[in-house]
Amino acid sequence: MALVSATSRPPAILPSGFTGWFESKGWAPHAHQLQMVEAVAGGHSCLLIAPTGGGKTLAGFLPSLIDLAGGAAGEGLHTLYVSPLKALTVDVKRNLETPVADMGLPIRLEARTGDTPSSRRQRQRRDPPDILLTTPESLALLISYEDAPRLFGNLRFVVIDELHALAGTKRGDQLALGLSRLAALSPGHRRVGLSATVAEPQKLEGYLGSGDKVKRIQVSGGAKPDIGILVSGARVPWAGHTARHAFPEIYEILKSVETALIFVNTRSQAEIIFQELWRLNDDNLPIALHHGSLSVENRRKVEAAMTRGTLRAVVCTSTLDLGVDWGSVDLVIQVGAPKGISRMLQRIGRANHRLDLPSQALMVPANRFELLECQAALEAIGDGVIDGAPRDDGGLDVLAQHILAVACSGPFDPDALYEEVIAVPPYARVGRALFDRVLDYVATGGYALRAYDKYKRLYPTEDGRLRIANPRMVQQFRMNVGTIVEDPVLKVKRKRGREIGEIEERFILGLEPGDTFAFAGQIWSLEGIRDMVVIVSPAKADQPQVPIYGGGKFPPTTNVAERLRAVLASKDRQRGLPADVRNWLDIQAWRSILPRPGDLLVESFPRGGKFYMVCYPFEGRPAHQTLGMLLTRRMDRRGLGPLGFMCNDYALAIWGLKPVEAVDALFDEDMLGDDLEEWMAESSLLKRTFRNVGVVAGLIERRHPGKEKTGRQVTFSSDLIYDVLRRYEPDHVLLQATWAEAAGGLLDVRRLGDMLKRIKGRIVVKELEQVSPLAVPIMLEISKQMVQGEAMDDLLDEVEAELIDDATRML
Repeated sequence: MALVSATSRPPAILPSGFTGWFESKGWAPHAHQLQMVEAVAGGHSCLLIAPTGGGKTLAGFLPSLIDLAGGAAGEGLHTLYVSPLKALTVDVKRNLETPVADMGLPIRLEARTGDTPSSRRQRQRRDPPDILLTTPESLALLISYEDAPRLFGNLRFVVIDELHALAGTKRGDQLALGLSRLAALSPGHRRVGLSATVAEPQKLEGYLGSGDKVKRIQVSGGAKPDIGILVSGARVPWAGHTARHAFPEIYEILKSVETALIFVNTRSQAEIIFQELWRLNDDNLPIALHHGSLSVENRRKVEAAMTRGTLRAVVCTSTLDLGVDWGSVDLVIQVGAPKGISRMLQRIGRANHRLDLPSQALMVPANRFELLECQAALEAIGDGVIDGAPRDDGGLDVLAQHILAVACSGPFDPDALYEEVIAVPPYARVGRALFDRVLDYVATGGYALRAYDKYKRLYPTEDGRLRIANPRMVQQFRMNVGTIVEDPVLKVKRKRGREIGEIEERFILGLEPGDTFAFAGQIWSLEGIRDMVVIVSPAKADQPQVPIYGGGKFPPTTNVAERLRAVLASKDRQRGLPADVRNWLDIQAWRSILPRPGDLLVESFPRGGKFYMVCYPFEGRPAHQTLGMLLTRRMDRRGLGPLGFMCNDYALAIWGLKPVEAVDALFDEDMLGDDLEEWMAESSLLKRTFRNVGVVAGLIERRHPGKEKTGRQVTFSSDLIYDVLRRYEPDHVLLQATWAEAAGGLLDVRRLGDMLKRIKGRIVVKELEQVSPLAVPIMLEISKQMVQGEAMDDLLDEVEAELIDDATRML
């Protein structure tokens, strides 16, 4: 790998037509754009690391456009562009059309996503454009066709946008395997990766090539973002996730800006915030909503309105996180804690796509702990801290899906395919024995399932290759390809009218006809479910009966958690916090303690005839959920009578019949041994994870020609197979994949293990007579789940009175 710093401009190497186009726009080519052209012309693939703006996407396409303008157009698929988002694919296509049209280049460019009509997709295979813009899922489909060698035979360039957002995810695994296949189908093509700043860029280079075949171009400089935290005039709530207290101030801010993007962490949050802003919208500001459950038509309307500059604000989720180029956005508002430094920087980058002017952003915490987390993220961004690199090992379920994709395109040589697979970073450490186990699963289902014909998917040929068993399996594969396994969704339609979008099955099955709920920016009344379609009509109610918020989606990253613990421990770092939050922390220090950054505070107190133990690891909900399960098992063996636990991203509370003693022994690292294995064997969590793994690996099919399984049917099928494998083939490769995925995701075992090592000998126990200020947020969540209404109000009144008394005594 060669590193090039984009600080000085090399000699101009653009053809005259391109130079003239830049001049006609009043622009000068950026140094990194010219360096990209020079490096690719020299036969290299390139990783361009740059902040948002500054023509990063154009830099990725310049080598391709120059080659096409020089006579390569019209010879089949020349350039493949891969993006993580459909919206980004559409946006880049639109932006790329401008220089192509302005210079009169004879170039055809088209987009291909899940939203592309089937007739156009078929035509694109028969008569491919010069440039095809697509997603990892569509690439996986394309390489599964028999004509893949013809389609990709003349491929010269692959441009991968927002590579950092794909690497380390299952979609990134799918992309890496797709690239490995393209290397076999079109040897010698060059790759361009576009990325934001990352902690370990060398890990991204492996997606583009190896060794000195890849050059890295690093763009330094640019204005630092201007980020603030909204300190509302109202008191900061103890708990909650919607930031309702700040909505009036957010609305006033919207009145003063040209265009704002309001980011939230879940789709249901987006619905709630959009509704609340519309209630305040006496000025009729054009405010829109954008998230992945909305219909394609609705999303495209919002994107087009943003492009025209006719919207004042868009409430959105991660669907607009990446790359979409709306230069008119002058403010990004993050409602709720950002949970990660890189994620926040990505969202901030949506404002003001220029390197010489700072992006403007505002964080709006929904509760007191989120305020501390926002302060921690702000400090980390100011110090240039970047979140960690992607995980190393790819999913075995994704590998199984890829093997089947290759088989669908024609007979293959297992030895050659193995060499392809280990050439990409996520699978570089897969040994031949493990690969053969995955291959055997794809071919036969494995030892426990090989007696069933439906799992006999590959047969050997006379020359030692493997082929697909029958054409029906090819059709089934293409209907189920993909690595995103979300909750099953149902289409939502008006009683008399158009489709509105899609909604999670598990949510809608909990409703009864007549119940009202918020969706697509409106309040709807449920009429019923017919043929897997949710029928609704506009509701007359102002408030939905059934809220759909289900909690945060992401835990705080380790960097954010580390800074948060430092903010909690430092009086100096708390000076800029609102008075009520400083008072909360002061009384906590007086009544209990504020833990040092490396310590774990464990508080115990009696309440309502029960004994509570509350600890504050700040490691995120997944790790805390696992810790709660393991601690309650240990407490039960000690005869302490644990009754339940509750956790959030910051704290874990356990309540039982007896007070807890010998706390240090409870938190011993050995809980991640037998205790973890026994609990996982008994819990439903592994079954839930196995369901997702089985869907990706093709073991469980959601869709069949003319019909689709309900979520309950999929779960029933996966539970049956899971029980069979556990009993008859406990070392099945998909059970191994399930354990690895659960440990790294839902359980966050590695992070929990790191925490248990960190706190060894550093646990601080405080036995209190009543609830501490720091414990109030988690106690409110317990009250909300267990006792509704008045009991929760009583707790708040009691705590507020106690804090006033404490403050008086402190004075």
